[in-house]
Amino acid sequence: MDEEVDGPSARYARAVAAFGALVHAVSPEQWGDGTPCAGWNVRQLVNHVAGENAWVVPLLEGRTIDDVGSSLDGDLLGDDPSARWDDLAEAAVASAAADGVLDRVVHVSYGDISGHEYLSQVAVDHVVHAWDLARGIGAPEQLDDDLVAFAHGYLEPQIEEWRSAGAFGAKVAVPADAPLQSQLLGLTGRQA
Repeated sequence: MDEEVDGPSARYARAVAAFGALVHAVSPEQWGDGTPCAGWNVRQLVNHVAGENAWVVPLLEGRTIDDVGSSLDGDLLGDDPSARWDDLAEAAVASAAADGVLDRVVHVSYGDISGHEYLSQVAVDHVVHAWDLARGIGAPEQLDDDLVAFAHGYLEPQIEEWRSAGAFGAKVAVPADAPLQSQLLGLTGRQA
């Protein structure tokens, strides 16, 4: 497998771009609309995923959560959410493409993981939340097939760990022959 095309850094960049396309599709009157994420409107959802990107840079540089402190808390989107999204996404994708990033030690809330593992996790978050955002703004909900296959394959063996950490709700049953995107959504507690 070619890292340039199929590896964690490239996959993360694709997931960021797919989510970003939806951010740019949000109309001014939609920022307060609801999403499938309980308690999050469109702006709060985008702020959450923008926050994921904001954390990528310091964590890939080896900083700890304590080092960063509360500097990335609250609203990161300001008066121009789409432009702010672009700034944070660009910095994160550049950081993820740095030499040796996959082998770096990343200090997350539950311990130390590799850059490879960390970028895989944040890519999954972008993929799943892209569907949430599409649903929230009434955009087409079909996600990138390759990103869906990656997210499903990555999550399925460890879904209970994610669920017990509060990342996902209870599994929604879908037929075994349902499209993989429907299976991914059901796995993460979402109704396609």
